[in-house]
Amino acid sequence: MVIVLEKNIADKQIENIIKHLEDFGFAVHKSTGVEQIVLGAIGVKPDFDTRNVKIIDGVAEVYRITEPYKLASRSFQKENTVINIKGISIGGNEVMMIAGPCSIESEEQIFTLAEIVSKSGAKILRGGAFKPRTSPYAFQGMGEEGLKLIRKAADAYHLLVITEVMEIAQIDLIGKYTDIYQIGARNMQNFSLLKELGKTNIPIMLKRGLSATIEEWLMSAEYILSNGNKEIMLCERGIRTFETAT
Repeated sequence: MVIVLEKNIADKQIENIIKHLEDFGFAVHKSTGVEQIVLGAIGVKPDFDTRNVKIIDGVAEVYRITEPYKLASRSFQKENTVINIKGISIGGNEVMMIAGPCSIESEEQIFTLAEIVSKSGAKILRGGAFKPRTSPYAFQGMGEEGLKLIRKAADAYHLLVITEVMEIAQIDLIGKYTDIYQIGARNMQNFSLLKELGKTNIPIMLKRGLSATIEEWLMSAEYILSNGNKEIMLCERGIRTFETAT
């Protein structure tokens, strides 16, 4: 359920509305738009009478969200999300480029590529320290040593860092070095990981799963949003169908 508040509403009124919603049994999420504040009331209550909310002082409009994803819906937030990291805006008018190697392999490699990335005009350096490989015999990444190298290289060339987190145990470690967590396609529906990342305050890039529908992808974003982290970038990376050839 979406509750649009009146313009120039007082903070005390907002607190009162939120308290009413929580008393009704809803989890409340707040979105501050350019002109108005919107509250998202999350909870499975199909028989709830929205008139109970409409009569609260300060409420301008109330309507239900029909999509299964609530916080990821344009009904909840109409404005584009703009993520600001160290003075760099992602999602604004400027196209922001991310570039770098698939995996961090050596100090020489990552510094050479960081220089190229910087000169190309990109602002974000990517590189994997932990790599999900199809083969168990392939290079799995440098681990924390790789994280130290990409952070050092990025700082030297005034770049942001994005790197992949594969499991809950890596969240705190990677969080010491990265500016953006990347969730790979294989982990798009790793719901335990999504929930824990939702509790962090570091922006997240969520890649679409190998064969995920748009709705499944947005529902994965919903896991992150519902746990508090609203700074999410969706990365469309293509899907695999049931055909083996095209």
